[in-house]
Amino acid sequence: MKKLILTSAIAALTISAAHAKPEFYGKVFATADYINSEADVKNRLAADERVEALNDYDENAVEINSHSSRLGLKGSEAVTDNTDIIYKLEYGFSVDGDKSDFKSRDTYIGVANKKLGEFRVGRNSTVLDNVNNVTLTEGYWDNLGDGKLKSEKELRALNMLDDSRQNSSIVWIAPKYKELPLELALQYAADENFEDSNNGFGASLMFDQGTGFTAGLAYSKDMDINGDINLLNTTDPKKKNKVDYGGDVIRATATADLSKYIAAPITMGVMYQQADYDFTGSTKEKGLVVSGEMGLTNFAKPASVYMQYNKTDNLNGFNDSNSDQIVLGGKYKFKKNIIGHAYVGQNSADYVAVGKVNKINDKGNEKLERYDIIRSDINVFAVGGGLEYKF
Repeated sequence: MKKLILTSAIAALTISAAHAKPEFYGKVFATADYINSEADVKNRLAADERVEALNDYDENAVEINSHSSRLGLKGSEAVTDNTDIIYKLEYGFSVDGDKSDFKSRDTYIGVANKKLGEFRVGRNSTVLDNVNNVTLTEGYWDNLGDGKLKSEKELRALNMLDDSRQNSSIVWIAPKYKELPLELALQYAADENFEDSNNGFGASLMFDQGTGFTAGLAYSKDMDINGDINLLNTTDPKKKNKVDYGGDVIRATATADLSKYIAAPITMGVMYQQADYDFTGSTKEKGLVVSGEMGLTNFAKPASVYMQYNKTDNLNGFNDSNSDQIVLGGKYKFKKNIIGHAYVGQNSADYVAVGKVNKINDKGNEKLERYDIIRSDINVFAVGGGLEYKF
């Protein structure tokens, strides 16, 4: 169905190309990664107890991975001297074939007016993404937002909450006011579950006067934090409660291109974020990112190296669930649109989740004894590289 929608959209826009002149663009990014993953449960268990979590886990693998590969169409068409219709259709795909369908990314239609600003209606990235100007890591370590394990068989590096995409949302980008170096954006996301609706909203402000220093501030409520979680049922240790939750996020960023001030081709960046989950017993997740990138001059083509450190406290709102990550990487631009990547990194996390504790009888059979807070020690090491092509 998604393929049919994408094909129809491309065909429709191609027919009207003489009028709208849409831009067809995309990115293909694939890497080969060597990954070592280890995990151990930190709970003290009796000899006849077993938890449904990774324990004594130590695996090595070489993986071929696709990272944010996409196809898209975007463009605009003048309606009046001051007003344009704007549109964007963007779909992600998997180069390595692990996923065969297209996944909707930012897809919207809107109006841009010189006096009133720009309105986008559809599926939009949240305003947190407007101040996501610090993160440098690419490929396997582009993992901001990988805060949970999808399953116990898919161990991965864990990190702080990231921005998301919101269906049925509208974004307003304010027009420039007297050449002030500020960009203001507001967003509203409609929750169309009428039984228990939880509409979201957010705002961002970005400062950039072209002098090499930028700063951003963003806030979102019930958009980027919006999901469900397993919590212990205090009235019955053999049951758990599936709880829907929302919450708010505030993010602040700053970057500085030091080459604008001193003779050093270095760009520094810092991001601080707090995520306040609204389920009972939660603790504020606090995330910090510090990064630096240095241009290299002794290569035939533009090249750079970077280092990034990520620290997250109270991962996913659980107390004492922490994550530390450090990555060293490099980029080499064969052309402006053809980039080689290489990187090595380590992530260590204390992961907390509600899980089953089973009791083993004399015959070796397992029976649920209780649900409990399962604490795991997870370590992931990865080294790899690949090629990115933009068109």
